[in-house]
Amino acid sequence: MDKKFKRHLITAALPYANGSVHIGHLAGVYVPADIYVRYLRLRGEEVLYICGSDEHGVPITFKAKELGCTPQQIVDKYHAVIKDSFHRFGISFSIYSRTSSKIHAQTAAEFFMNMYKQGKFIEQESEQFYDPVAKVFLADRYIVGTCPKCGNPDAYGDQCEKCGSTLSPDELIEPHSKLSGERPIKKSTKHWFLPLDQYEPWLKEWIIEGHKEWKTNVYGQCKSWLDGGLKPRAVTRDLDWGVPVPVEGGEGKVLYVWFDAPIGYISNTKELLPDSWEQWWKSNDTRLIHFIGKDNIVFHCIVFPAMLKGHAGGYIIPENVPANEFLNLEGDKISTSRNWAIWLEDYLEQFQGQQDVLRYVLCANAPETKDNDFTWKDFQARNNSELVAIYGNFVNRALVLTHKYFDGKVPGYKEEELTDQDKEFINSIPVITKELQENLNHFKFREAIKEAMNLARLGNKYLTDTEPWKIYKTNPDRVAVILNLSLQLCANLAIAFEPFCPFSSKKLQYMLGLAEQNNEVCPTSAPQGKIRWELLGRRDFLQQGDSLNPAELLFAKIEDEAIDAQIQRLADIKKANAAKAKEEGGKSLLPQKEECTIEEFDKMDIRTATVLQAEAVPKTDKLLKLTIDTGIDQRVIVSGIAEYYKPEEMVGKQICILANLKPRKIRGIESKGMILMAKEPNGKMRFVTPQEPLSNGCIIG
Repeated sequence: MDKKFKRHLITAALPYANGSVHIGHLAGVYVPADIYVRYLRLRGEEVLYICGSDEHGVPITFKAKELGCTPQQIVDKYHAVIKDSFHRFGISFSIYSRTSSKIHAQTAAEFFMNMYKQGKFIEQESEQFYDPVAKVFLADRYIVGTCPKCGNPDAYGDQCEKCGSTLSPDELIEPHSKLSGERPIKKSTKHWFLPLDQYEPWLKEWIIEGHKEWKTNVYGQCKSWLDGGLKPRAVTRDLDWGVPVPVEGGEGKVLYVWFDAPIGYISNTKELLPDSWEQWWKSNDTRLIHFIGKDNIVFHCIVFPAMLKGHAGGYIIPENVPANEFLNLEGDKISTSRNWAIWLEDYLEQFQGQQDVLRYVLCANAPETKDNDFTWKDFQARNNSELVAIYGNFVNRALVLTHKYFDGKVPGYKEEELTDQDKEFINSIPVITKELQENLNHFKFREAIKEAMNLARLGNKYLTDTEPWKIYKTNPDRVAVILNLSLQLCANLAIAFEPFCPFSSKKLQYMLGLAEQNNEVCPTSAPQGKIRWELLGRRDFLQQGDSLNPAELLFAKIEDEAIDAQIQRLADIKKANAAKAKEEGGKSLLPQKEECTIEEFDKMDIRTATVLQAEAVPKTDKLLKLTIDTGIDQRVIVSGIAEYYKPEEMVGKQICILANLKPRKIRGIESKGMILMAKEPNGKMRFVTPQEPLSNGCIIG
């Protein structure tokens, strides 16, 4: 934090209230945001942590119709589940509200009207899909049909959940309305659009020139969008669930959820602080930080800032948007539709009292710069070999030995009694805590938690090297020095780990006599007393004669049986998904294409080739740049296969290519040809490759 701000406004992406929270949400948004907020509070900063349920949009109405209930009943259920899970997990929001509240409807409508009266929207008539039987315009999710890419007969008009492809209703084979089963027709309707293209010069100056310090994944995605040119984006849609459009001609229309939802940050702040909310949103002394996942980057870095700028009401814009990548589960993408996830509410029931273990693992393995993988074995190993064997072990030894040798009272010592070994130990603490703080300041939470654990490692090594249990009988004064310094480090650990592991930190504070036993684990303001960040690195927390409370284990070992049960649960889910995919496989195949002549086929020059080099195309998730030997030349092909194959897996692989496809530029790279791939019904891509090795350039036909 180079510039000093008077207050810090931290927002976390609003979770969608049509299901529970899973570990991907936690790792991507809520754990890093909570770590940062707790750190700011420990520093004594004035901070608000704002979040709430995103409760509008088509998926909620879709789920309500499926279950035969109202959208309000859906959001009421999941809002309560999500809010309770967050609180039990120690996510310390200043407020967790919702976008179906009256104050949000009022705030969002006023925001729209302000921009409308200033002429900041453009009105456009366009043809939208319409159900002639139900007599309603259809959102993309209400149109289903066969996916043109994988053959899934139940693909939605915006996405195929089987293969993950982004679609439009026009691409579906045999589309029909989810409401009536009738084939939709096109009908003219009017909507209001935010002309993002008008904000493009300002956005380029603000982001591209002004925020090069942003994380590379955030900066790169923003630059890609801006380089590609922005287009007007609709802010209204035809729907009966949401915030009604408050202007003439807006009957039967609501604010589009992407426009509506981020205003929830403002309305939730107004709900919490009705008389002073503007100083948080309209003062240059406030620093606004958005914590989000990578799928929300464009909305928080381009769309919402353009809304705030267009409103012209003095709103501040974000200082930083530290978005994380995605977390996978046991080598596979988390998927709510396939139940391939670890749900927070389930974890809290099955691992009671172990919130900090999951918080620690999700931070230590956070997808900060690239997608990462959660495995139950790694979860167990990090708990048993780090939290238990390092952090917990050091604390337990220091406290137990103090109770054993000094009746649970902090022993004293004189400065002249310190040895070189003691001084080296003392001097190492501020070095580590400085690195810890620097990493927290720059949103490098994985590195920060490593430094916190390094403090515990330092303590463990110190006790192991000094062996106070061996020398107490002959030199109790020496043991007094060792245990005093060890207890001071324990107090440092109680501060250092508080942002990451608040439950165990509060427990440690109590054992050291620094806090009450039932101290609130979800604070919304700066802590009092000795638990302040500015004291980190010191060795005078505890005074000679201070009484310690009884020692307890900070962490418990997790046995194989508990982990095996979780692995088996996932295996059962995978087996069930595979059986379902096999059952639907025959139904999912695409129909045969139109007939072609042998002359038309002969125009295609299909040959064998070998991959010589492979590398990822920068700032993309799916593209690989392949240098291949076709037998007749060496050339480059850009292919969207990065989600299925790593670059190192491609080198030396023999493939088949369409050699005479007209070259085209992809991300500035000339691609000459196309690799032949086969797509399975489940969406996975596989190479068409010779059964036996052939010379490069062999013609297939």
